[in-house]
Amino acid sequence: MGYAWLAAPASEIADTAAGLLGWEIAANGVRIRLTEVEAYSGLGEDPASHAHRGPTTRNAVMFGPAGHLYAYFVYGAHWCLNIVCGEPGRAAAVLLRAGEVVDGLDTARARRPAARTDADLARGPAKLCTALALDGAATGTSAIDGTGPALLTPPTRPPARSDIEAGPRVGVAAAHDVPWRFWLRADPTVSAYRRHTPRARRRP
Repeated sequence: MGYAWLAAPASEIADTAAGLLGWEIAANGVRIRLTEVEAYSGLGEDPASHAHRGPTTRNAVMFGPAGHLYAYFVYGAHWCLNIVCGEPGRAAAVLLRAGEVVDGLDTARARRPAARTDADLARGPAKLCTALALDGAATGTSAIDGTGPALLTPPTRPPARSDIEAGPRVGVAAAHDVPWRFWLRADPTVSAYRRHTPRARRRP
C-alpha cells in the first residue's frame, strides 16, 4: 500500500483516519503501531479543528501536502502529533491518539518512566509523542519520504474492518460527539474514553 490515499478529498477524512490504524510510525529509536486515531476536517466544516476558521501561522501546515506532520502544544505541558491528509488547500489532519511500541521498548520506557505497563507507554496522544521524542520542531516535516525525523510505514497485514470501532472524539469543546475517533477493538493500548464535560461558569 502506498501513500497516495492520504491525499484523498478532505470529505473522506474519516475513512483516511480509520485506514491509518495498524500503520507504524518511527522516530528517534522508537517504532509504534497505531491503534487509535482521531479525524479533523477543515475550514468551516469542523468546529473542533484548528483549521476551522482558516489558515494561521500555527495551522498553516494543515493546508499543505498530505503526509506532513503537525505537532501542537496543549495545556502548557504536552505535544500532540497529527498526520496532514487531504488535498493541498483543504485542511484535514489525523491526530495519533495511541499505539503499541513494537521496537525500541527500552528507549520508550526511559522516556516514559511513569508508565505502569508497556501498554501504557503510548496510550494517549501526549504519551505517544513523548515516546517518539517529537515536539514542535517536527511540524512541517514529511513523514513519508524519509527526510523528516519520523517515518510512517504501512502494515504488512492491515486490520480487518470488523476489528475497527468508531466513537466520539476526546478532549474537544465543540463537535465532541462526532464519531471520528477510531480504534482497534480490545487492544490494550487504546486510551480510555472520557466524554467532554463543559466547565461550570463562576457566578460574579
